[in-house]
Amino acid sequence: MPNDIFTQDLPRTEANFAALTPLSFLERTALVYPERLAIVHGALRQTWARTYDRCRQLASALQRRGIGQGDTVAVMLPNTPPMVEAHFGIPMAGAVLNTLNTRLDAEALAFMLDHGEARAILVDREFSGVVSRALALRTRTEPLLVVDVDDAVYTGPGERIGSLDYEALLAEGNAAFAWQLPADEWDAISLNYTSGTTGNPKGVVYHHRGAATNAISNILEWDMPKHAVYLWTLPMFHCNGWCFPWTVAARAAVNVCLRKVEPKAVFDAIRDHGVTHYCGAPIVHAGLVNAPDELKQGINHTVKAMVAGAAPPAAMIEGMEHMGFDLTHVYGLTEVYGPAAVCVKHEDWDALDVGERARLNARQGVNYHLQRGVTVMDPLTMQPVPLDGETMGEIMFRGNITMKGYLKNPRATQEAFAGGWFHSGDLAVMYPDGYVKIKDRSKDIIISGGENISSIEVEDVLYRHPAVLAVAVVAKPDDKWGETPCAFVELKAGASTTPEELIAHCRQHLAGFKVPRAIVFGELPKTSTGKIQKFELRKQAGSQTAIDA
Repeated sequence: MPNDIFTQDLPRTEANFAALTPLSFLERTALVYPERLAIVHGALRQTWARTYDRCRQLASALQRRGIGQGDTVAVMLPNTPPMVEAHFGIPMAGAVLNTLNTRLDAEALAFMLDHGEARAILVDREFSGVVSRALALRTRTEPLLVVDVDDAVYTGPGERIGSLDYEALLAEGNAAFAWQLPADEWDAISLNYTSGTTGNPKGVVYHHRGAATNAISNILEWDMPKHAVYLWTLPMFHCNGWCFPWTVAARAAVNVCLRKVEPKAVFDAIRDHGVTHYCGAPIVHAGLVNAPDELKQGINHTVKAMVAGAAPPAAMIEGMEHMGFDLTHVYGLTEVYGPAAVCVKHEDWDALDVGERARLNARQGVNYHLQRGVTVMDPLTMQPVPLDGETMGEIMFRGNITMKGYLKNPRATQEAFAGGWFHSGDLAVMYPDGYVKIKDRSKDIIISGGENISSIEVEDVLYRHPAVLAVAVVAKPDDKWGETPCAFVELKAGASTTPEELIAHCRQHLAGFKVPRAIVFGELPKTSTGKIQKFELRKQAGSQTAIDA
């Protein structure tokens, strides 16, 4: 029998246990640093004390309107102060925050509002048109509170479509509202929809414990200091901004808001506000690296950048270093709160040439501090693959930084958690040092003449060409081989090359069967978070003219 001497007469009470929640980060920062700057946006300069008051007003106003525990509140907002406040005020009311992708069409938004059973929606005026159409397409008949959000920085088109505006809603609330910790840290804090390429997207549910632990892990992975200055280049609607609204509050840092990500606006913000940290997809960093030199003048401090998605190629790493930016490569999915693995850099890597550093930094790495584990396993046997850098399996996660599950989809949840691990769908290898390296999405592997070709491997080679800004490789149907690689290439501004030149470049670095048989130039279709939409390119690949490679 197990010895229970350490459980007898040792109760768990309010004195020795409190639910983990990132909401407490705001409470503490407002107490300790009430007059420190919290939010910068246009002419607005808002302190942490004022931010805490406004978040409590929002929570109080929602509760007074009958919105509380377990109710969903959707927001259609860019990276503006109300979006920061929504990450605290809505869950302070006990409600669940549903951040909507601002680039979605009305049909997708209507599905999400219905599926998530939203009780209210906050709408920035820029998106009033698409939201109006979405509201008209809803099938649920329950009333939905629509709140207009104005932004002094925005001067474009848009109408009021709600019954009141955001400031009026806040005026209904009490700035001294006594919000409560969640009854259970397993309670939902937010709902995020996957960007599914077929069928309806899945609703990913986050809990307070996971949001808090990922927010803390962000600090640990970056060694993020107190009072850092964080620039919002990553959309807050994407995995709750990788939990950085809560991270920034924990560090009493500064949120520098940015409605639209453009190189000039980014460099101006870094220069004007002393930005120390920002996150983004590879296309964001590539845009900065390839921006005109005059935009980069006057930035004399180190900026820490975090990149997720495609691995950073050597040209990006070299370009970032030239600007004085320190790049950290992270990896994750919506189901694991954004990043839950990181390619931890080692000091001895600094002495290596940029190509070797790029090879090492291209790996997805190891688990976040507060994520229990990340590994690569055979999805059928659930056995780990050998640490040989060659044997492929599926990347799997487990731990606190993993979703509760898919909303109203028990079958998909069960499949995702089969064997006690979350199945990512990404194919990868493990190296002897325990680092994970993605080889491809399971659906992106190209099978040519019976040989498996990693699209990521081919992309890595094409990224080494000096004219290439962005690239995506997909399968092209082939009568003889079944499939062959087709490369879609976006060139840098002012650069030029030919399909033949790129084919020759690939031949220098790849086995013949891996070399693309078609090269297509043009701007690549991307999601609102900068990810390349390969499913769109697959549709185009069948009609492309082949090149004899």
